[in-house]
Amino acid sequence: MGRIVGIDLGTTNSVIGVLEAGRPFVIANAEGSRTTPSVIGYTKGSELVVGQQARRQLVLNPRNTFSNLKRFVGRFWDELDESSLNVPYTVRANDQGCVRVTCPITEREYAPEELIGSVIRKLIDDAEKHLDENIDSAVITVPAYFNDSQRQATKDAALLAGIKVQRILNEPTAAALAYGFDKSSSSRVLVFDLGGGTFDISLLRISNGVFDVKATSGDTQLGGNDFDQKIVDWLADNFEKEHDIDLRRDRQSLQRLSEAAEKAKQELSGINSTPISLPFIATGPNGPLHIETTLERKHFESLCKDLIDRLLKPVEIALGDSGWTADEINDVVLVGGSTRMPMVQQLVKTIVPVPPSQSVNPDEVVAIGAAVQGGILTGELRDLLLNDVTPLSLGLETVGGLMKVLIPRNTPIPVRQADVFSTSQANQSSVEINVWQGERQLASDNKSLGRFRLSGIPPAPRGVPQVQVAFDIDANGLLQVSATDRTTGRKQSVSINGGSNMNEDEVNKLINEAKEKADSDRRKRASIDQKNNALTLVAQAERRLRDVSLEFGPYGAERQQRAVEVSLRDVQDFLENDDLAELDIAVSALQEALFGLNRRVSAEKRIDNNPIQGIKNTFGSLKDELFSDDYWDDDPWDYQPNSRGANSDYIDREKDRWDNDFYN
Repeated sequence: MGRIVGIDLGTTNSVIGVLEAGRPFVIANAEGSRTTPSVIGYTKGSELVVGQQARRQLVLNPRNTFSNLKRFVGRFWDELDESSLNVPYTVRANDQGCVRVTCPITEREYAPEELIGSVIRKLIDDAEKHLDENIDSAVITVPAYFNDSQRQATKDAALLAGIKVQRILNEPTAAALAYGFDKSSSSRVLVFDLGGGTFDISLLRISNGVFDVKATSGDTQLGGNDFDQKIVDWLADNFEKEHDIDLRRDRQSLQRLSEAAEKAKQELSGINSTPISLPFIATGPNGPLHIETTLERKHFESLCKDLIDRLLKPVEIALGDSGWTADEINDVVLVGGSTRMPMVQQLVKTIVPVPPSQSVNPDEVVAIGAAVQGGILTGELRDLLLNDVTPLSLGLETVGGLMKVLIPRNTPIPVRQADVFSTSQANQSSVEINVWQGERQLASDNKSLGRFRLSGIPPAPRGVPQVQVAFDIDANGLLQVSATDRTTGRKQSVSINGGSNMNEDEVNKLINEAKEKADSDRRKRASIDQKNNALTLVAQAERRLRDVSLEFGPYGAERQQRAVEVSLRDVQDFLENDDLAELDIAVSALQEALFGLNRRVSAEKRIDNNPIQGIKNTFGSLKDELFSDDYWDDDPWDYQPNSRGANSDYIDREKDRWDNDFYN
């Protein structure tokens, strides 16, 4: 098995890690940053941009730039709450009730998985350049409280990026792997994971390389973005009271508010108050309107009281499921950038009387843990073992609309669980198996994962036929359900993936489309890179010419400067005419000319630093000048008289005298 990378696919930022010589580390992206914004956009020329480049156009191009997509993955339209839809771009439901993101520039609707696949592809491309090898497999992390359809949708996103998912790993579990990777002592660990869009809590026992997950809980609709939204609403409400304008109705204003809120939240983690300045945020009857205010940490915390209360409940549930008390926790690991907020850290300290560990980077620890899991799968790490659990209860609907739980939450996985059911009516020839996931008593209050029908049951009185239903959960937390009629042996099974935003036909269609257009996309990308590289070289050449002229004057390296100028004009002409075939040749010529100019400048600097060498070079230049074709032709006495102001008659007499002396 080849190398497997670990990917932390975050709501706000994503990170990729890998195992090298038995040690995990984070791979920096092409821009040099260790985290990549989970932002995808399309420029005015319909070019796809991902990461920091897409983030830069959030304000100016909000309708064609997409962030916080993780909250839409694997969810249907009627499952979304109002806060999830508070984004600057357009989100709608298609005919099947699935979430779709509208992009006006490309005139297309995208499934969230398709856009997130572009983020995964960017991470993989950056890793391939760093490692200088092809990568086709990855461990991808998801919030522990992701249900089956969200996990399947994440797997679809990776599939669209051309990556095989070797394991879907819970984020808190990955963090624990990174934390306990090189620890031999036994401990009970609480992982508190508050990311940009989701919150998870997990309790694990770590002992001699065995990572045993005891309980997990969380909220997939609670994260740092909700804290940002509190500041956005505070700013917008105050502005509306003063000017009767709701800034949240304007896409650009909303994006500017969101960025200012995120910045203020980050600054309040280190200081007690921060200024917020948003000039020209709107236009009123009397001209431009601005926001100039100050947010106190105390006031910010008062705005977020309900969010802090929402963080407390999953922790209590996880502690109850594990059977542990807070005093039995040995270590606390904080994961996610939002755990840097003082009010969150204070909450954790009130729950568990243990100072949080400072030995891990909250932004990178999940990717590090995913890389460790990749090493376990390849066999490079042989002394580690991970035992994970299923986050939610799984069952099926019975008579009266009740949910019969077959696999309770926090059951160790992989697991297989079966039970026997019968018919509810006499002579019933088929039964419908409706699979649900959740913790409510009524099936309709939970999440439907899919349904299928088992037919061919022999006629019999009610309650006589015996149908065995089995649930299988693999190591990724993905579910397969089978139903068998014990009388006839007839069997029907299904892999539950209907909850994904994309059905199998859509996924296959996009994969085939990507394969068909791979060559043209590659050529288009290569031509764009070629032009960008040429423009960069042009800028370097212009700057170098300017510097040389300032340092040595216009005639200090005249011949080399002229060569650069000529090559520079050629490159600019071919760029203007879009002649890519000739552009390569012109770029090579410009590179050679720049090399010659730099070599001449270096020689001049050595002369200035060594006077003796300068004298030698001066005599050498004089010799070259006297014996060059500019001053002599076939007859060495045929001077260029004007070059030295000599008298031609004198030269003739000297020539005759020289000939007589030489031949006599």
